[in-house]
Amino acid sequence: MSLKERLVAEAGATGFAASRVCRPGDVPQAAGRLAAFLDAGRHGQMGWMAERTAWRGNPAALWPEARSVIMLAENYGPEGDPLAVLEQRDRAAISVYAQNRDYHDVVKKKLKRLGRWLLAAAEKELGLAAEIKVFVDTAPVMEKPLGQAAGLGWQGKHTNLVSREIGSWFFLGAIFTTLELAPDGAERDHCGSCRACLDICPTGAFPAPYQLDARRCISYLTIEHGGPVDEELRPLLGNRIYGCDDCLAVCPWNKFAHRAGEAKYHARPELLAPELSELAGLDDAGFRVLFSGSPIKRIGRDRFVRNVCYAIGNSGDAALRPAAQALCDDPDPALRDAARWAVERLDGV
Repeated sequence: MSLKERLVAEAGATGFAASRVCRPGDVPQAAGRLAAFLDAGRHGQMGWMAERTAWRGNPAALWPEARSVIMLAENYGPEGDPLAVLEQRDRAAISVYAQNRDYHDVVKKKLKRLGRWLLAAAEKELGLAAEIKVFVDTAPVMEKPLGQAAGLGWQGKHTNLVSREIGSWFFLGAIFTTLELAPDGAERDHCGSCRACLDICPTGAFPAPYQLDARRCISYLTIEHGGPVDEELRPLLGNRIYGCDDCLAVCPWNKFAHRAGEAKYHARPELLAPELSELAGLDDAGFRVLFSGSPIKRIGRDRFVRNVCYAIGNSGDAALRPAAQALCDDPDPALRDAARWAVERLDGV
């Protein structure tokens, strides 16, 4: 059995749903797509995307010594229908990936474990002193184009990666290495004429198939966007207070998806469909306790409760008016504005 074959087996034993290999230079189209996205201003307030574009658009420049990129898929599939909560307007919809532990921490530990195994195997079997670097969504690495080049899946019309084997509920991790590993072939597009992900988007965030305008994406608006959300978009948020799963959930390829095997991705009961009234009452300390170890913690209490107020305003439930009223004098201006907007909306109920 070759080192690569053993690597694939070890990746499965470590818990990854799939693993494939490509070369760092296998994504020549990435730089052009990134430039077009940035030139159109579709990154919104995510100024970090415009930084280090030479690395982001060219993985080979990020670490010139790297010869192979091992792309790993980490399944986080939900147990039930993640869109069901959208009908419970007095409850909050939190994106599936954020209903428990922060995936950055979980995936990085697995990548390091697999990387250590690879280094030891290369030295023992081949007498090579190899090197590795691991990445999980926090460095200037375009994981989705690399994932497609490695054959994990293809970037669908919603721009996320889709797999014929595991659907679309998976994170991506990357191990760059100085080892020469045989690359797998790139995956081709299997979207066909399907438009399900485009048509379901509440805010029309897809100007065209395979294009995303983050400025209209609910995931961006509830997580990355600071300050008030445009009033025209607020009613379209519904009760989504952190992220949005609509375009992922409707993908037909999810017929092959399955529930995450990693318990740290299973939804905590208190985050599956929490009451808006309870979330609105969180102070900073309470927010930190509730979301300890969660990716939600990084946006802070003020932005989170701002989102809760938008959901309250969209609830049509007059019983939630006092929860918004109590926040109308909050020190944070964006939260204060959201609370007053919610009160005005519910005054007409």
